[in-house]
Amino acid sequence: MKHKFGITSFFAVIVTALAVISFQSCSKKLDEAYLNPNNPIEGSIEAILPNVINQMTSTAAPPAGGGGGSYGPVCESVNLGKYIQFWNLNATGDNYDQMGGVYATASDNTGLVWAMHYYGIGQNAKFIISRGTEQKKWDYVGVANAIFAFSWLTLTEEYGEVILKDAFNQSLQQFRYDQQSAVYDTVRQICDSAIMYLNKTGDGVSAANLAYGDGYLFGGDVNKWKKFVYAIKARSYAHLSNKSFYSTKGYADSVIKYCDLSITNNADNAMQKWVGGNFSGTNNYFGPYRGNIGTLRQSAFIANLLTGVGPTSPFKGVFDPRTPYLINENTNGTYKGVLPNQGTSGLATADQPKNFWRAAFSSTAVTADSGRYIFNNLAPFPIITAAEIQFVKAEAAFRKGDKALALAAYTNGINLSFDMLINTYQTRIPSAAQITPATRAAYLANPAVVPTAAALTLSQIMLQKYIALYGYGFNETWVDMRRYHYIDKDPTTGNQVYADFTLPTTLTIYNAGKLAYRCRPRYNSEYLYNIPALQSIGALASDYHTKEHWFSQP
Repeated sequence: MKHKFGITSFFAVIVTALAVISFQSCSKKLDEAYLNPNNPIEGSIEAILPNVINQMTSTAAPPAGGGGGSYGPVCESVNLGKYIQFWNLNATGDNYDQMGGVYATASDNTGLVWAMHYYGIGQNAKFIISRGTEQKKWDYVGVANAIFAFSWLTLTEEYGEVILKDAFNQSLQQFRYDQQSAVYDTVRQICDSAIMYLNKTGDGVSAANLAYGDGYLFGGDVNKWKKFVYAIKARSYAHLSNKSFYSTKGYADSVIKYCDLSITNNADNAMQKWVGGNFSGTNNYFGPYRGNIGTLRQSAFIANLLTGVGPTSPFKGVFDPRTPYLINENTNGTYKGVLPNQGTSGLATADQPKNFWRAAFSSTAVTADSGRYIFNNLAPFPIITAAEIQFVKAEAAFRKGDKALALAAYTNGINLSFDMLINTYQTRIPSAAQITPATRAAYLANPAVVPTAAALTLSQIMLQKYIALYGYGFNETWVDMRRYHYIDKDPTTGNQVYADFTLPTTLTIYNAGKLAYRCRPRYNSEYLYNIPALQSIGALASDYHTKEHWFSQP
């Protein structure tokens, strides 16, 4: 959040103000009489919406500078994905491999969702809501509210206490923080507003006009936006599973209700699309053009989970046909991964996996096929998928004690994951490695994968969700892992819910032996201008990033 002008922009404002004062008397009437069509007073909401949508994945500064640099959840995941071991660094000594947070540094690492919300979406979404209301373009108002709900929930689940009531108040120079519970309530209120506006017809509502601003997510389909909103609402209830009122207030029923209203097939998936070209913001953040993940390698946890290697995994001994779609093989033709903060330790040269752009482990180069799955310049990037929603429903049904419903949703989630990979990400997979009806059927017929309803476990649900969301669902997966405190036990099996998930052997000294549960607010606003407010929530402590969230506490 920008609270003050920098020195350069301050002087620019002074100079501009003086120029306006001296020139105003002779230019006002001319400006009113002859408006310049190439210099509009303000942008249209149709032109603003594409960038607001893009904020939900990643954005980048335009070639001439400005725009605040790259920020958004996908940019953040380069580091946060190490906490949940989607990937780890290909060397030792990485702060995030050791579950560290940013402390006593000018870095904006892990402040990129903060920038997304307060700087990228913030006033732009508010402008769309304001002008859209004036113009009676209710569909635009609904979409802006939907994005705001997504942004608020993502924000608070990364940072905990955030600026809610004082947010976007341009008369303030310091901003107070609010409790996370208040943000959850606000998210649901915004969701309700979004649905109300998206249900409106007539006036300035137009599918064709909405598609102009929504060309690369839902193509102007209001019904898909409604399902997106219901997905946010389902998340807002599901993420409070540790609270005593989850049971007493019937939150499991609310989760199931909103899942059923949400994304139920892959045709409705929220997936950001790209046009490519020579501009960062029009290419997938994980693709080789933007060059952001050259030093990341798949983790041992995901490799072992997919190949059935883990000693306590419920899928032990079962090879998942999705493996070559999601991760990369080594020169031995097998699938291995790195442990956090250990680099190549324990990995023979021939066991070291290729990088995500299909080059050798030691290389940050790009090969001819330039990356499979979501690791390609033009690969659609999922935000919320039908598979996720089914696993959210399965967990809620399981907690409610309806194991038949839980098994049905669990099985649907696996099938939807298979379908998405086959239909969207198969083109770069060699024919010999592609999923076939036979390999898929055999996998699903294995009772270790799809048991009877009575034998279904929480660990199976959460691990299959982890697989289905691998690579893109980092925010949701980190919420899940924190709800289970990374290594909580499954009461049925006695093993970890995230079976065989191994914590880093070395934690940074600032952790005081504790695990990461939150990120610090953005340095280039809060830690420069908002110190008293930070002090009030304890955010100046060196181990603040280990403070557990309200949502994951009992």
